[in-house]
Amino acid sequence: MPNQAEKHIRIAVTGPESTGKTTLAMQLANKFDGLYIPEFARSYVENLNRQYIYSDVEAIAWAQINQYTEAIRSGKIVQFFDTWLIITKVWFRWVYDKVPDWLENEIRNYPMDLYLLCRPDLPWEDDPVRENGGENRIRLYEEYRQELINHDCQYVEIGGAGDQRLENAIKAVRHFYQLS
Repeated sequence: MPNQAEKHIRIAVTGPESTGKTTLAMQLANKFDGLYIPEFARSYVENLNRQYIYSDVEAIAWAQINQYTEAIRSGKIVQFFDTWLIITKVWFRWVYDKVPDWLENEIRNYPMDLYLLCRPDLPWEDDPVRENGGENRIRLYEEYRQELINHDCQYVEIGGAGDQRLENAIKAVRHFYQLS
């Protein structure tokens, strides 16, 4: 990992499906004149002509790491990642009941400074890529939260609908980084 990473503020917007991560990450990048890094998994899976498999999820994780490196090179100080490797780790466990040995090291080697953990308090919106509505969203939320705790990550739980959700996220970012 390049030393340049120390000059950046890296914020991952994370949480279960259909909790407004993409919208929130884009809004925050706009608000703080930051860089928005899109969710790689969504575009990858949407472009498959088959069901994704274990090696696809590994490819997604490596692509996320490449996005991180590219974000550092962008020159933007504040960077908002639409999901990150913790979600990928939980997804490996959730779908395959195993995690690649190398992933833990990569989570440590490519850290986020802050996670905004989106609560599953928004209505579920179905789409062809989403798999886990209902009770699974709540269970996944708890798994993500536990992973953040296990990795000793700084995180803030973000809830509320519409403008309130955005305002809660803006306050969290400002609080941690004294950004204007």
